[in-house]
Parts: sequence; C-alpha cells; structure tokens
Amino acid sequence: MKRFDTRVAVVTGASQGIGAKTAEMYALEGASVALFDVNVEKAEEVVKQIEEQGGTAMAVRCDVSNKEEVQDAMKQVAERYGRIDILVNNAGVTRDSLLFKLEEEDFDLVMDTHLKGAYLCSKAAQAYMVKQKYGKIVMLSSRSALGNRGQTNYSAAKAGLQGMARTLGIELGPFGINVNAVAPGFIETDMTKAISEKTGIPYEDVKQGAIDQNNIKRVGTPEDVANTILFLSSDQAGYVTGQVIYVAGRVVG
Repeated sequence: MKRFDTRVAVVTGASQGIGAKTAEMYALEGASVALFDVNVEKAEEVVKQIEEQGGTAMAVRCDVSNKEEVQDAMKQVAERYGRIDILVNNAGVTRDSLLFKLEEEDFDLVMDTHLKGAYLCSKAAQAYMVKQKYGKIVMLSSRSALGNRGQTNYSAAKAGLQGMARTLGIELGPFGINVNAVAPGFIETDMTKAISEKTGIPYEDVKQGAIDQNNIKRVGTPEDVANTILFLSSDQAGYVTGQVIYVAGRVVG
C-alpha cells in the first residue's frame, strides 16, 4: 500500500517548479491530485506526465486570489474525487524591488497571491476537511521570511504564512486537521532563474553565492522541498502541527 492511497491532494501553483514536483510525487505515492494554476495549459502538461506514470490527476484553472474561482475549483475536486484531504498552498509570485522603488501594485500582487490566496484556499478546503474530521494543510513559506534585501513584499508575505500556519494549527487541530509550513532556501527552479535574468547576475554566480552561504554545499532541488511537504501531509506527521521547517541547506535562526 502506498503512503497516500485513497487521499486527495490539492496543490496550488502546480504548473512548474516545487508545485509540479510535489503534485507528481503525491501521485506516485497513490494520491489523486488536483493541480490549481492560472496557467491551466501548463498544468495540463504536468497532468499528462503524471498520467503517463500511472497516476491520477486533474488540472483546474484557478486564480487563488479570487474567492469565487477558489470555491468553484474546490467544488470540482470534491465532485470528481469525493473528498479533499490535503492542501498545499504553493502559489506565489515575486516582484522584487528596493522599498523606494517598490510599486503599490507589485506589493498588492505578492500579498494577494501568497497571503490572500492561502487564506481563501485554506478556508474553502477546511469546509470539506472538518466534515471528514481529517485534513492536512501545508503553507509554502521561505527563508526570506527572516528578511531579504529587495523583498519587502515577498518577505512580509512569507512571514505571514508562518503566522497563518500556527494560527490555523490552533483553530483546526480539534477537527483532526494538521497545519504546518515549509520554508525553502535557494531552490533551483524557473523562478530563481527568472530572478537572475531580472538582476542581470549570471545564474551560475547566483547559485555559487548560495552554495558559499550554505552548510550543505549544494543548492536545493524541488524534490528536497516536496519530500518535506509529503512528510508533513502524511500520517507519519500526525502529531506535528503549527511548525515551520526550513529546507535551506543551512542552519537558520
């Protein structure tokens, strides 16, 4: 028997990077997976890969900052698979800039995607989980929650997700729902490559800079993060809630 047989997992921002890898690994371990993303065409490509490996998955177009879209997307999942057991709030964007240049619309976009999106998705998913007396929610925070130059919006949003995880752990625990957060450090994804392109710093130099600061002398991979997400959303972590685990290749604190 696989670790997530009979379970239904929703992963937001699942068309690439950490989200896509997490969805793939859930499916490999037996879960039926719903991939939420504004880029549904790209999410469908991930679904195709999952199905080619023998997994079960569906792609749903969803802007996580839109209440109606979130509620409709969750309803589609419940109608197709019969339940919702796991939610991974992974959807995110970056709009990095020093404070004096940071535009209000870029601040709002990052907050709406990360914080409002996690709030709306968690609220919609918990309605199904409470009825089941079972559920797992994982927030994707970041080492940037501790502060990072040029990321006032992103750092604040990621710190907020840690507070949200702790608070929901308190509120939802009596209903059999565990809520935790994973905070990655530098992970090699299309998003980190895009940041390199925007700054004009060669990507290999960016990677080497991260390695130099790490205690573990390599950069992280989406699999590193997904492995931790899967643990926290499994019954193996049934007595863990309200925690933040840094997957950063270094001692954090």
